[in-house]
Amino acid sequence: MGEGSLGLGLVLLLILGAELVNGWTDAPNAIATVVSTRVLTPAKAVVMASLLNFLGAMSGTAVAATIGKGIVDAQAINLVTVGAAMVGIIFWSTLAWKFGLPTSESHALVAGLAGAGLATAGPSVLLWVGWKKILIGLAFSTFLGFGAGLAIMLAIAWLFRNRSPSRVRRLFGRLQILSAAFMAFSHGSNDGQKFIGVFTLALVLGGLLPEFAVSWEVIMICSVIMGIGTSIGGWRIIRTMGLRMVRLEPHSGFSAETAAACCIELASRLGIPLSTTHTISTAIMGVGASKRLSAVRWGVVGEVVAAWILTFPVCGVIAWLVASFFKAVM
Repeated sequence: MGEGSLGLGLVLLLILGAELVNGWTDAPNAIATVVSTRVLTPAKAVVMASLLNFLGAMSGTAVAATIGKGIVDAQAINLVTVGAAMVGIIFWSTLAWKFGLPTSESHALVAGLAGAGLATAGPSVLLWVGWKKILIGLAFSTFLGFGAGLAIMLAIAWLFRNRSPSRVRRLFGRLQILSAAFMAFSHGSNDGQKFIGVFTLALVLGGLLPEFAVSWEVIMICSVIMGIGTSIGGWRIIRTMGLRMVRLEPHSGFSAETAAACCIELASRLGIPLSTTHTISTAIMGVGASKRLSAVRWGVVGEVVAAWILTFPVCGVIAWLVASFFKAVM
């Protein structure tokens, strides 16, 4: 086995490592509300999330193509660039997970690719076509997520204003299983595709693929690894998202999941990578704000937002340092 094959193998392992981290930091967002409202047990929720994430990842490749071809110029980078980006993601996301903070693997990924790409080939490596979609995704995940969560929660409160709380709880206890499944599917259709795109990009850079084309084998491998990550480490994030930020009932959990899933699905069909962490977080905030602003634990929100803000510079700088080091050595 040559040095090129060893290098490709190492980078693919780093990508799968980042996907594993994605499983315990980002994927739990899809099931945080359904677990916190006790509609499903954690074990059942993880099984459901893993299956629906896989089906969502199989539903299209538009987001994978944006990540693999639209963020940095594939002609100007190499395997070291991709590997350096993965190192930044693994380090930062694991650190944030230790404190129970949900991070955006979407932002970590694009920041890592940008930082490593700048070290490899300079500013010309960045592609505006993909970064434009990243900026649109920020608007989707922040304003659209909050607004949709607020609107759905207000609509439910008005429609069921004359129903007894126990009947509403029973009804939405059943409906929330569907909304959680929808959320998990949408997570796979957007977030699950991102590392699939990077894995495919590495295969192209390593010479195993003549052009960028996502295969079902790659989808399968990445989806399984993400499911394993969710099952072994997801509870810390579930606790932050579903218990600490806002006290959720089945109808409010349904509202947050439905709002977030609709936003994510729309973005996925347009090939727009967005942060599922941001989207479900802002949807939960919108749901909480529908009662009163004090219903949201803004101290916890501040911790989450701080992790969001730090993700871009930290992952970008780490990836730049790693790529610069290997460029100097090689």
